[in-house]
Amino acid sequence: MSTPAPGSVMRGAVDLSSLRNRPQPPAPAAATDASPSPAGAIPLVFDVTDATFGEVLELSRTVPVVIDLWAEWCGPCKQLSPVLEKVVNELAGRLVLAKVDVDANPQLAQGFRAQSIPMVLALVAGQPVPLFTGAVPEQQVREVFAQLLQLAAQHGVTGTVPVGDDTGTDAPAEEPPLPPLHAEAFAAIEEGDYVRAISAYEQALAENPRDVDARAGLGQVRLLDRVQGADLQAARAAAAADPTGLEAQFLVADLDVVGGHVDDAFGRLLDLFAALPTEERAPVRERLLELFGLVGDDDARVVRARARLASLLF
Repeated sequence: MSTPAPGSVMRGAVDLSSLRNRPQPPAPAAATDASPSPAGAIPLVFDVTDATFGEVLELSRTVPVVIDLWAEWCGPCKQLSPVLEKVVNELAGRLVLAKVDVDANPQLAQGFRAQSIPMVLALVAGQPVPLFTGAVPEQQVREVFAQLLQLAAQHGVTGTVPVGDDTGTDAPAEEPPLPPLHAEAFAAIEEGDYVRAISAYEQALAENPRDVDARAGLGQVRLLDRVQGADLQAARAAAAADPTGLEAQFLVADLDVVGGHVDDAFGRLLDLFAALPTEERAPVRERLLELFGLVGDDDARVVRARARLASLLF
């Protein structure tokens, strides 16, 4: 790919290759309202099956697709699903929600490594993005979806689907243009020039220290830059050979974060922090704080890690 591969951000989440390449059966004579139809209007919320998953992968190259893995017997699923649908509908076509009944679609459940439900992830340009498991509050759903839209934009997935009775004949409303430095950062990311993107975001923050979008973008692109071209197995081997080596341990933690293994990343860095002499701990604390900001201060994993960090400090 000429653009930075979304897989560099989502590496290791799930392996969808077997589902992507599975031959699709002939389409039924009449499509149901619950499945996406490339030839017609796409609903904002629809069911997806083992057989129709290939269509969803293709759709994710145009608009982010949130995947809700659920089951009829799952009480938390019934609490979460209406919240997901509400927030998706409010976003008016900027992303869609694909619902997977894990009992009826065991191949998808296996492909997504669904060990517990509800489990929510997303597809961006055909690549998986872990989001959260369990029933979470509506505000957290909103925050996660906002971060998802920002990530999708960084990878050029900025399409929308028509809403309601809109047949697509009217031109969609134009979004306000990005501030110049943000636009420069996005262009640099598309070209794989993370150094230039970092510089643009840093300049935006220098001009406006309250620019939360620039701060979030800067953290994400710094992470992209650090893991670019990294090999996970080689990184793990190097970290095992050098248990207190900062760079070796930092790289594995970064790779764990982009792969969705956030608790593993925090645990590794907190163990490193505990093992180092007091005068050598500052870089580890700084990296932890940076990753806390990327994951989100309200995230339960961050709350737990902050508590352990505080106990190690005092």
